Amino acid sequence: MNDTRIVIFDCDGVMFDTAGINKSYYNRVLAHLGRPEMTDDDFAYVHAHTGDESIAYLFDDEESFQAAQAFRRTMNYMEFIPVMEIEPHLKPLIEELRPRFKTAIVTNRTDTMPAIMSQFQLEGYFDMVVTAWDVQRPKPAPEGLNKVLGRFRLSPGEAVYVGDTQVDEAASAAAGIPFIAYANPSLKAAHHIRNLGEIRKILR
Repeated sequence: MNDTRIVIFDCDGVMFDTAGINKSYYNRVLAHLGRPEMTDDDFAYVHAHTGDESIAYLFDDEESFQAAQAFRRTMNYMEFIPVMEIEPHLKPLIEELRPRFKTAIVTNRTDTMPAIMSQFQLEGYFDMVVTAWDVQRPKPAPEGLNKVLGRFRLSPGEAVYVGDTQVDEAASAAAGIPFIAYANPSLKAAHHIRNLGEIRKILR
Protein backbone atom coordinates (compact mmCIF):
# COMPACT_ATOMS: atom_id res chain seq x y z
CA MET A 1 0.00 0.00 0.00
CA ASN A 2 2.70 2.44 -1.02
CA ASP A 3 0.12 4.93 -2.35
CA THR A 4 -1.63 5.34 0.99
CA ARG A 5 -1.88 8.91 2.23
CA ILE A 6 -4.66 8.66 4.79
CA VAL A 7 -5.70 6.05 7.36
CA ILE A 8 -9.40 6.17 8.30
CA PHE A 9 -10.71 4.43 11.41
CA ASP A 10 -14.08 3.21 12.58
CA CYS A 11 -14.69 3.98 16.27
CA ASP A 12 -16.55 1.19 18.09
CA GLY A 13 -14.73 -2.12 18.07
CA VAL A 14 -11.61 -0.61 16.48
CA MET A 15 -10.50 2.47 18.41
CA PHE A 16 -12.34 1.25 21.50
CA ASP A 17 -13.69 -1.95 22.95
CA THR A 18 -17.29 -0.82 23.45
CA ALA A 19 -19.05 -4.18 23.52
CA GLY A 20 -19.76 -4.02 27.22
CA ILE A 21 -21.09 -0.49 27.37
CA ASN A 22 -23.19 -0.88 24.22
CA LYS A 23 -24.80 -3.97 25.70
CA SER A 24 -25.44 -2.18 28.98
CA TYR A 25 -26.86 0.87 27.24
CA TYR A 26 -29.37 -0.90 24.99
CA ASN A 27 -30.26 -3.54 27.58
CA ARG A 28 -31.16 -0.74 29.97
CA VAL A 29 -33.60 0.65 27.40
CA LEU A 30 -35.04 -2.82 26.80
CA ALA A 31 -35.44 -3.46 30.52
CA HIS A 32 -37.21 -0.12 31.03
CA LEU A 33 -39.85 -1.22 28.53
CA GLY A 34 -40.11 -4.73 29.89
CA ARG A 35 -38.24 -6.42 27.07
CA PRO A 36 -35.65 -9.21 27.39
CA GLU A 37 -31.96 -8.48 26.89
CA MET A 38 -30.44 -8.43 23.42
CA THR A 39 -29.56 -11.63 21.62
CA ASP A 40 -26.20 -12.04 19.91
CA ASP A 41 -27.84 -11.11 16.60
CA ASP A 42 -29.36 -8.00 18.17
CA PHE A 43 -25.98 -6.91 19.48
CA ALA A 44 -24.29 -7.52 16.13
CA TYR A 45 -26.77 -5.09 14.59
CA VAL A 46 -26.63 -2.31 17.21
CA HIS A 47 -22.83 -2.50 17.38
CA ALA A 48 -22.61 -1.43 13.75
CA HIS A 49 -25.55 0.95 13.28
CA THR A 50 -26.63 4.38 14.50
CA GLY A 51 -28.55 4.82 17.73
CA ASP A 52 -31.79 5.65 15.94
CA GLU A 53 -31.42 2.67 13.61
CA SER A 54 -30.69 0.41 16.58
CA ILE A 55 -33.75 1.52 18.51
CA ALA A 56 -35.90 1.06 15.41
CA TYR A 57 -34.49 -2.45 15.06
CA LEU A 58 -35.09 -3.38 18.70
CA PHE A 59 -38.54 -1.74 18.88
CA ASP A 60 -40.33 -2.42 15.61
CA ASP A 61 -43.69 -0.80 16.38
CA GLU A 62 -44.20 2.95 16.53
CA GLU A 63 -45.49 3.13 20.11
CA SER A 64 -42.60 1.24 21.67
CA PHE A 65 -40.10 3.00 19.38
CA GLN A 66 -41.28 6.40 20.59
CA ALA A 67 -41.26 5.24 24.22
CA ALA A 68 -37.72 3.92 23.84
CA GLN A 69 -36.56 7.15 22.23
CA ALA A 70 -38.15 9.16 25.04
CA PHE A 71 -36.36 7.06 27.65
CA ARG A 72 -33.05 7.42 25.80
CA ARG A 73 -33.38 11.20 26.10
CA THR A 74 -33.42 10.84 29.89
CA MET A 75 -30.24 8.74 29.92
CA ASN A 76 -26.81 10.28 30.34
CA TYR A 77 -24.44 8.50 27.98
CA MET A 78 -21.57 10.31 29.67
CA GLU A 79 -21.72 7.82 32.52
CA PHE A 80 -20.78 5.05 30.07
CA ILE A 81 -17.86 6.82 28.39
CA PRO A 82 -15.26 6.49 31.20
CA VAL A 83 -15.53 2.69 31.12
CA MET A 84 -14.75 2.49 27.41
CA GLU A 85 -11.44 0.71 26.79
CA ILE A 86 -9.15 2.42 24.29
CA GLU A 87 -7.22 0.16 21.93
CA PRO A 88 -3.73 0.15 23.47
CA HIS A 89 -1.91 0.66 20.16
CA LEU A 90 -4.11 3.55 18.95
CA LYS A 91 -2.23 6.59 20.22
CA PRO A 92 1.30 5.23 19.65
CA LEU A 93 0.33 4.22 16.11
CA ILE A 94 -1.09 7.62 15.19
CA GLU A 95 1.85 9.44 16.75
CA GLU A 96 4.11 7.36 14.51
CA LEU A 97 1.97 7.78 11.38
CA ARG A 98 1.66 11.54 11.58
CA PRO A 99 2.57 13.77 9.87
CA ARG A 100 3.45 11.43 7.01
CA PHE A 101 -0.15 10.20 6.86
CA LYS A 102 -3.43 12.00 7.41
CA THR A 103 -5.77 10.33 9.91
CA ALA A 104 -9.57 10.41 10.12
CA ILE A 105 -12.57 8.77 11.74
CA VAL A 106 -15.78 7.69 10.02
CA THR A 107 -18.30 6.36 12.54
CA ASN A 108 -22.00 5.75 12.91
CA ARG A 109 -21.87 7.40 16.31
CA THR A 110 -23.60 10.78 16.55
CA ASP A 111 -23.47 13.34 19.38
CA THR A 112 -21.23 11.25 21.67
CA MET A 113 -18.04 11.64 19.63
CA PRO A 114 -16.97 15.06 21.00
CA ALA A 115 -17.21 13.76 24.57
CA ILE A 116 -15.24 10.63 23.66
CA MET A 117 -12.53 12.67 21.96
CA SER A 118 -12.27 14.89 25.04
CA GLN A 119 -12.38 12.07 27.61
CA PHE A 120 -9.51 10.20 25.95
CA GLN A 121 -7.57 13.33 24.93
CA LEU A 122 -7.72 12.52 21.22
CA GLU A 123 -8.04 16.10 19.99
CA GLY A 124 -5.21 16.72 17.56
CA TYR A 125 -4.80 13.06 16.69
CA PHE A 126 -7.23 13.18 13.75
CA ASP A 127 -7.49 15.55 10.81
CA MET A 128 -11.20 14.90 10.34
CA VAL A 129 -14.06 13.20 12.20
CA VAL A 130 -17.25 12.24 10.34
CA THR A 131 -20.25 11.01 12.34
CA ALA A 132 -23.68 9.84 11.27
CA TRP A 133 -24.92 13.38 11.88
CA ASP A 134 -22.52 14.75 9.27
CA VAL A 135 -24.02 12.75 6.38
CA GLN A 136 -27.43 12.04 4.93
CA ARG A 137 -26.71 8.33 4.57
CA PRO A 138 -24.46 6.73 7.24
CA LYS A 139 -22.62 3.45 6.80
CA PRO A 140 -23.02 1.05 5.03
CA ALA A 141 -23.40 3.90 2.50
CA PRO A 142 -20.00 5.30 1.46
CA GLU A 143 -20.94 8.96 1.99
CA GLY A 144 -18.80 9.45 5.09
CA LEU A 145 -15.73 7.93 3.49
CA ASN A 146 -16.29 9.92 0.30
CA LYS A 147 -16.58 13.07 2.41
CA VAL A 148 -13.09 12.43 3.78
CA LEU A 149 -11.65 11.76 0.34
CA GLY A 150 -13.20 14.97 -0.97
CA ARG A 151 -11.87 17.06 1.90
CA PHE A 152 -8.27 16.03 1.20
CA ARG A 153 -8.66 15.61 -2.57
CA LEU A 154 -7.58 11.99 -2.48
CA SER A 155 -8.49 9.01 -4.61
CA PRO A 156 -9.87 5.82 -3.00
CA GLY A 157 -6.55 4.09 -3.66
CA GLU A 158 -4.77 6.64 -1.50
CA ALA A 159 -6.78 5.66 1.58
CA VAL A 160 -7.34 2.64 3.80
CA TYR A 161 -10.31 2.08 6.11
CA VAL A 162 -10.00 0.09 9.33
CA GLY A 163 -13.25 -1.51 10.50
CA ASP A 164 -14.62 -4.57 12.26
CA THR A 165 -18.14 -5.18 10.92
CA GLN A 166 -19.95 -6.05 7.71
CA VAL A 167 -21.25 -2.47 7.68
CA ASP A 168 -17.66 -1.19 7.56
CA GLU A 169 -16.75 -3.72 4.88
CA ALA A 170 -19.71 -2.66 2.74
CA ALA A 171 -18.99 1.06 3.11
CA SER A 172 -15.33 0.57 2.23
CA ALA A 173 -16.20 -1.52 -0.83
CA ALA A 174 -18.77 1.02 -2.01
CA ALA A 175 -16.19 3.80 -1.72
CA GLY A 176 -13.52 1.70 -3.46
CA ILE A 177 -11.19 2.06 -0.49
CA PRO A 178 -8.94 -0.88 0.53
CA PHE A 179 -10.31 -2.39 3.71
CA ILE A 180 -8.37 -3.52 6.78
CA ALA A 181 -10.45 -5.85 8.94
CA TYR A 182 -9.85 -5.57 12.67
CA ALA A 183 -10.20 -8.79 14.71
CA ASN A 184 -12.86 -10.24 12.41
CA PRO A 185 -11.53 -12.93 10.04
CA SER A 186 -14.98 -13.47 8.51
CA LEU A 187 -14.79 -10.15 6.65
CA LYS A 188 -13.51 -9.75 3.10
CA ALA A 189 -10.52 -7.44 3.31
CA ALA A 190 -7.20 -6.52 1.76
CA HIS A 191 -5.61 -7.20 5.15
CA HIS A 192 -6.64 -8.70 8.48
CA ILE A 193 -5.17 -7.47 11.76
CA ARG A 194 -5.53 -8.48 15.40
CA ASN A 195 -4.40 -5.13 16.81
CA LEU A 196 -3.80 -1.65 15.42
CA GLY A 197 -0.05 -1.97 15.80
CA GLU A 198 -0.01 -4.35 12.83
CA ILE A 199 -0.94 -1.46 10.53
CA ARG A 200 2.70 -0.35 10.63
CA LYS A 201 3.77 -3.38 8.60
CA ILE A 202 0.96 -2.90 6.09
CA LEU A 203 1.95 0.68 5.36
CA ARG A 204 5.66 0.02 4.96
